[in-house]
Amino acid sequence: MSFVRELFKELRKDNVFNGAAALGFYLTLAIFPTMIFLMALIPYLPIARVDEAIMDLMRQALPARAAEVFSNVVQEVVGERRGGLLTLGLVAALWASSTGMYAIMQQLNIVYDVAERRPFLRARATALVLTVLFAILILGAFSLVVLGGVIQGWLASRLGLSATLLGFFVVFRWVVIVFALLLAIALIYHFAPNRRIPLALVTPGSMLATLLLIAASLAFRVYVANFGNYSATYGSIGAVIILMLWLYMAGLVILIGAEVDDMRGRAKSGGEVHEPS
Repeated sequence: MSFVRELFKELRKDNVFNGAAALGFYLTLAIFPTMIFLMALIPYLPIARVDEAIMDLMRQALPARAAEVFSNVVQEVVGERRGGLLTLGLVAALWASSTGMYAIMQQLNIVYDVAERRPFLRARATALVLTVLFAILILGAFSLVVLGGVIQGWLASRLGLSATLLGFFVVFRWVVIVFALLLAIALIYHFAPNRRIPLALVTPGSMLATLLLIAASLAFRVYVANFGNYSATYGSIGAVIILMLWLYMAGLVILIGAEVDDMRGRAKSGGEVHEPS
């Protein structure tokens, strides 16, 4: 209980809840151009019914109303190849996403009680590299998820679809999602703050952030489905509000996980602060 009290004390001191709200705003600005770019890639992928696989995965990972935000985008861009949209989408996605990542870097500096002493161009380059690594990771994880569906269909057509086989691939897809989350959070915790932090795939903070994100997503889906009638109150913008709330929670759990790792590191080092890189 003393750890929990100390954690909430650190969360208040570092103004984590307001920081998560800022991250939610920047992530909302970043997610739409990023998704437009990724969706513009769909017609170039030699995978049948890949758009359906994307929407199926989003419905599993996001609140239902938030997933609906992307459905029109998928239907709009999946039908034909658009080189101009791909080029402009890449530029917009890199700019907006790196701005969102830069905001995460600044919030993590607050969590770790360090100042941002990296030159502006170096910090923005770090944000850009993290953004690209994050995109590669997500695309790689998505490819594995889609490949899992292709393997599932191939085996089902030859061996017959069974509940065991279906269950295996459902578990496989979620294992890929959890691993991708852990690796993405580990990269952010290692490179984003202006502080030397060892790269570790599994830490108490990254595990807590991943579990909290999954639990918050599931709980939020239940809340929206049963208690929050955002469509009746806000109309068509209700889905965007739901998405912003979910991104707020995503930013919050990332910062909470960083606080946990920071407290653990200070406890192990007797309060010693690592010098910034």
